[in-house]
Amino acid sequence: MTSSIPTFVCHGCGARVAIDGTLPFGCPKATAGDDIDHLLVPEERDAVFAPGHEDDPFLRYRVMLSPYRLARAKGLSDAAWAEIVGALDQRLIAVDGRGFRVTPMTREAGLAEAIGLTGPLFVKNETNNVSGSHKARHLMGVMLYLRVLDAARLPLADGLRARKLAIASCGNAALAAAVVARAADWPLDVFIPPDASPVVVARLKDLGADITVCDRKPGETGDPCVTAFRAAVRDGALPFGVQGPDNGLAIEGGRTLGFEIAETLAAQATDRPAGAPGTLYVQVGGGALASALAQGLDVAVAAGRLARMPHLVAVQTEGCAPLARAFGKAIDTALDVAAQHRTAYMWAWESVPHSLAHGILDDETYDWLEILKGVRASGGAVVVAPEPKVEYAYDLGKRHTAVAASATGTAGLAGLLSGPLPNGPVTVLFSGIDR
Repeated sequence: MTSSIPTFVCHGCGARVAIDGTLPFGCPKATAGDDIDHLLVPEERDAVFAPGHEDDPFLRYRVMLSPYRLARAKGLSDAAWAEIVGALDQRLIAVDGRGFRVTPMTREAGLAEAIGLTGPLFVKNETNNVSGSHKARHLMGVMLYLRVLDAARLPLADGLRARKLAIASCGNAALAAAVVARAADWPLDVFIPPDASPVVVARLKDLGADITVCDRKPGETGDPCVTAFRAAVRDGALPFGVQGPDNGLAIEGGRTLGFEIAETLAAQATDRPAGAPGTLYVQVGGGALASALAQGLDVAVAAGRLARMPHLVAVQTEGCAPLARAFGKAIDTALDVAAQHRTAYMWAWESVPHSLAHGILDDETYDWLEILKGVRASGGAVVVAPEPKVEYAYDLGKRHTAVAASATGTAGLAGLLSGPLPNGPVTVLFSGIDR
């Protein structure tokens, strides 16, 4: 099998990057102050949705992933890809006790009854995934790309091993990065806030991550951890976080979750009214999760696997809702126009964010534009959940399901509780184990 070299395209400026010669992380044409929303996304050619039969999503969905297509284009066999994935999987099991597997999406009748939902309610459970959330999917995609560069002996791999990985995070993403980095035997710098969970900090130390605590200075806007992370990248570190503008490949790794949901929705089509995929509620902080879901589901629709996308409802908390603000400001604006004037729509939340769902308190929704594309294309919405609803959703999740999700992990359910209940089936994502 041979194929063309995968390319990524900046949705803001149109720059194209062939991933065998340029790392598809930040847009190479981005310049300070240009006010363009730069984000590299995979260039879609003929839409393909062809899952395999494996339980590991990075094997099951390999033909839809750029690192796999690069591997084949550079002469590596399908078996070589399986060996790369399998070796990392075994290391993940040794480090974290589990590797990547397709996660369950179950009907939760008791939860639906508790909230008064007449249609079926499905929970996609990511709490048993690598490191306890969906975050490791994003970073596995990046690591597989780095592994392919090395296995194919591409010039782009020269010197990469001498560069540390870096991430900014307060919790789940940091743990995911530390687990994947440890499995790959790659040093990692983690930039965390001073109020990061002691449990998280202890685990990061156990995994061998180098930790920098980033205090917020009086009057400072924007996340100081992200500022420090980006400074480290400018100094040579490899971006190993889940902000799409810093690493487009991280979003693609997260698409595997969208592919799984698409497969389940397609399989259930005969049991749903008119085959309707219903509504999908997803919690949003920095936005990588919702962006990846929107893109993955769109691939399934374009390839004919789904008749349409579920209505995508992005959920934020009242303590920090920059996406909802941008959604309101861009309501009558073409998104390609908004992409040229980023700061008119997306800027850092002015007050210090607070919520029980602390994992989605990102000062900015870095992947805002791709989310709004998905919301518009699906006829969805952006919802701000009041803090009592965030707390109530967490309580309901504990009492009416067997999923041990954190308040961050149940924040999508808080969005469902915050408005009129929709007709038809509903899917929520529980991601982030209660630690």
